[in-house]
Amino acid sequence: MSDEGFSDRANAAKHGVAIKTIRRWRRLYQRRGLPRGTGFQGTPCPRCDGAYLDEAAYALLLGWYLGDGCIAKARRGVFTLQIVNDARYADLNREIAETIIRVKPTASPVPRRGTGCIMTEARWKHWPCLFPQHGPGRKHLRKIELVDWQLEIVAKYPEQLLRGLFHSDGCRFVNWASKPGREKVYEYVRYHFSNESDDIRKILTDTLDVLGIPWRQPRRNVIAVSRREGVDRLDTFVGPKS
Repeated sequence: MSDEGFSDRANAAKHGVAIKTIRRWRRLYQRRGLPRGTGFQGTPCPRCDGAYLDEAAYALLLGWYLGDGCIAKARRGVFTLQIVNDARYADLNREIAETIIRVKPTASPVPRRGTGCIMTEARWKHWPCLFPQHGPGRKHLRKIELVDWQLEIVAKYPEQLLRGLFHSDGCRFVNWASKPGREKVYEYVRYHFSNESDDIRKILTDTLDVLGIPWRQPRRNVIAVSRREGVDRLDTFVGPKS
């Protein structure tokens, strides 16, 4: 029916399948010219094959990747996604592995212990499809921009992106201050995010702006959230590390 010019919607309704499935079949058989019924080799990709993507999980994993993640090429066209996190935070390391599985359901994340850290790794041919920011060299030495489809996901799940960013390259701590001539000490919670990439810091601040969370830049590579209303908002979806 697609060959005869029927729309994807009409074709899907006629045969009782998802529109994304029709699009995936057309991509394989019409555009690529693969023999009918060959199916997939490996896990289908949300970008190449129209597979389902858990967008909330993806926004979270994107934050982790931008902060402390990297992608390395392995053998036979496979890539390794690696997320590095402090070994003290067992709950967050479990969250990283669970988030990877939500993004790639067939993944088997492997935690590798480094010096004071856990490097959670998972292999897939399509990691560069999901993270087009991948490229040679360190992230702060090259341009990092979100593409349109990533921006659409972040607009839906800004909290998840911020959670990944702050837990990867940020911290939540208690600061104190006192007024001159007074012994009383004031304690207050604040969040810091430290990253050498101007582009990644801008992704963070743009997302904070979307949520109306006030921020400031005390140093060149640091973004701080210290006003009570901003801290209270971050506490609802970021919170202390554990």
